[in-house]
Amino acid sequence: MSTTVIVLIVIAAVVVLAVGAYLARQRQAQQLEERRVEADEQRSLADTKAREAEQARLAAEEQAERARARQVEAEEHRRQADEVDPDVEVDADDAAEEKDRV
Repeated sequence: MSTTVIVLIVIAAVVVLAVGAYLARQRQAQQLEERRVEADEQRSLADTKAREAEQARLAAEEQAERARARQVEAEEHRRQADEVDPDVEVDADDAAEEKDRV
């Protein structure tokens, strides 16, 4: 083999290695960008879920408040029924509290 052929083979090998390294870096950069996009999508999804959870929590609190108000209203009607019912004895303290509220 002549020196020229050996030099050309070495140059070709160096070029092939350089192209391979370049392609590997390009692929690595592409994978990195894909991971960034996926992370952004995950963050967006997490934000959406957090907003939905907050809305559900607020709705549950509102519903619980309405339930408490209905419970108070039911208790008030029960007290009034007890006052009207001749078969139920109402404590004097309860009657005084009822008069204070009215």
